[in-house]
Amino acid sequence: MNDSSLRNHFGITHMDHSAQHSYNIDTNITFSSNVTLGERNFTGISQIMIPQELFLVLGLISLVENILVVVAIIKNRNLHSPMYYFICCLAVSDMLVSVSNVVETLFMLLMEQGLLLITAKMLQHLDNVIDIMICSSVVSSLSFLCTIAADRYITIFYALRYHSIMTTRRAVAIIAVVWLTSITSSSLFIMYHTNSAVIACFVSFFGVALVFTAALYLHMFILAHVHSRRIRALHKSRRQATSMKGAITLTILLGVFIICWGPFFLHLILILICPTNPYCQCYFGHFNLFLILFICNSLIDPLIYAYRSQELRKTLKEIVFCSWCFVM
Repeated sequence: MNDSSLRNHFGITHMDHSAQHSYNIDTNITFSSNVTLGERNFTGISQIMIPQELFLVLGLISLVENILVVVAIIKNRNLHSPMYYFICCLAVSDMLVSVSNVVETLFMLLMEQGLLLITAKMLQHLDNVIDIMICSSVVSSLSFLCTIAADRYITIFYALRYHSIMTTRRAVAIIAVVWLTSITSSSLFIMYHTNSAVIACFVSFFGVALVFTAALYLHMFILAHVHSRRIRALHKSRRQATSMKGAITLTILLGVFIICWGPFFLHLILILICPTNPYCQCYFGHFNLFLILFICNSLIDPLIYAYRSQELRKTLKEIVFCSWCFVM
């Protein structure tokens, strides 16, 4: 690794001498400008160049948005419920992407200007930390999307038993397990990045999580449609309408996640099956756009929370207004 680069084991973030995001697969699956996968080499791939300032601005906006969401949920006691605890964790997952992007971009800009001197060993450690943050973000985001889907399912079809099934203690335990699993698995991914099975495992998790969540939502919406015809009591109708609104919100979040992260996972799949194919190499050249999509996912999610939840939107307005008055 050159002293002027911050390489990423999964091609998520990378900095080179021209201060442009690129990708790198060192040994088996570390992404670089000279990409290799075992003995399969594909070099000379032209990358779409995107200004570092754009990464920095988007990362900062995303970071501020997700911090506001976390603060709003903590501040408003009406939002102290398992679903919003999971949404809060989803916002923290998005923050990991924002923080890693901002930190890396700042390092890149400072090194480009010659304002920061750092050894190759220190750079490697920083690279590993950023890689783990990104991987943890992906794994935890998918896990919490699945958890929220299960939570909405219980809310709709086991409404009378919901509070006994999804207790606060149980929600906290689920959150702890998800974060512990995400950090541990991400660390193992980075430690054993030379094994091509890591990519296959990573992609498989993505596919299984999406299939599970999609199947749960499909079953949920079909049964909810049937139940809506049978349930005529006003209080039950209102309860179901509220639960379905939450399910629709999470469906939108899942759709945005697939749009923003899907191209990257397709990138990993193509690396496994056709690393030397010209058409695949053309796709690899768009990796910088995938990086922008990662950040856009973190930036869009808080807007979805605010748009779909009147209570959260109200709290966010109060926080922004108070902060603005304090600054003035």
